[in-house]
Amino acid sequence: MKYFAVLLPMLDPDKSREYRPQHLAYLDKMREEGRIFANGKFADGTGGLVIYKAESLEEAQKLAENDPFIIHQARTYELHEWDIVIA
Repeated sequence: MKYFAVLLPMLDPDKSREYRPQHLAYLDKMREEGRIFANGKFADGTGGLVIYKAESLEEAQKLAENDPFIIHQARTYELHEWDIVIA
């Protein structure tokens, strides 16, 4: 399993507020399925970060693109494979 960091910069604050409950429900579902390592919003309000667990970049991209924030264009996303180091 690989890790993928998905940055979710703000596109539309109003849409972000509107679709936040759907976004959080999606993250809960992905967490229950073991697809999320960590997630959270940025303290400065500019967006958030989700660390997905997936077999491939393509799989991680599908996970990111199924997020209601992306579907409804409340946020954009930037996806990077992440080589995690835990000391």
